Amino acid sequence: MRKFMQLFPLLLFTLLSFGACKNQDETIKRPDAETGLPSEGLSYLALGDSYTIGQSVTAAERWPVLFAKDFNKTEKTIADPDIIARTGWTTGDLLNALNTSPPNKKYDLVSLLIGVNNQYQGRSIDQYRLEFRELLVKSIGYAGDDASKVFVLSTPDWGVTPYANGNNTAQIAKEIDAFNKVAKEECDKLKIRFIDITQISRKALNDPTMVANDGLHFSGKMHQLWVNEVLLFVR
Repeated sequence: MRKFMQLFPLLLFTLLSFGACKNQDETIKRPDAETGLPSEGLSYLALGDSYTIGQSVTAAERWPVLFAKDFNKTEKTIADPDIIARTGWTTGDLLNALNTSPPNKKYDLVSLLIGVNNQYQGRSIDQYRLEFRELLVKSIGYAGDDASKVFVLSTPDWGVTPYANGNNTAQIAKEIDAFNKVAKEECDKLKIRFIDITQISRKALNDPTMVANDGLHFSGKMHQLWVNEVLLFVR
């Protein structure tokens, strides 16, 4: 019994640590109270993967949240966004999540940022094209069948982060560009705004403050740079 009591603090710490990791990685389907955004206003749905969920940054530093905050400095107000995203998701994973539990309302704005895990996992670019197009069609539907309310961000280049050290970063960049080329082609077909943030992400190669503490994802500072670019088009 005495030995268990001595080990109990360590066991409790371990359980709490795993719980924290799970919460950081979970799918978010409703507004987060930590963002400081209003509960009423234009409705906004952000779809994606770790970059949208804001892996390794705070809730207030996620780019969809930063976008809403900056947008709200104009005459319009965006409510706290709904986010459907998870670290590690490919286009297929996001499709499965949306088919299993689709949004139950129409949105004034819908964004999509997905593809890095397709590249990282060596998935077929042809498969990506098919699944990405299906996600675009779904996004238009979530926006009340209005493609002008949908915008897409290109996939950032994780090859510029410390995590990529020892990898063929030139090949990573080449593959990221190929996936983004497909994404833009599909967006153009459906008249959806495609916003290139890939070149911005590559600034992290020479600026460690643009990389999150995990050495793989991007920091809140980088997320803000993406938002600055998005606002040039969406506003």
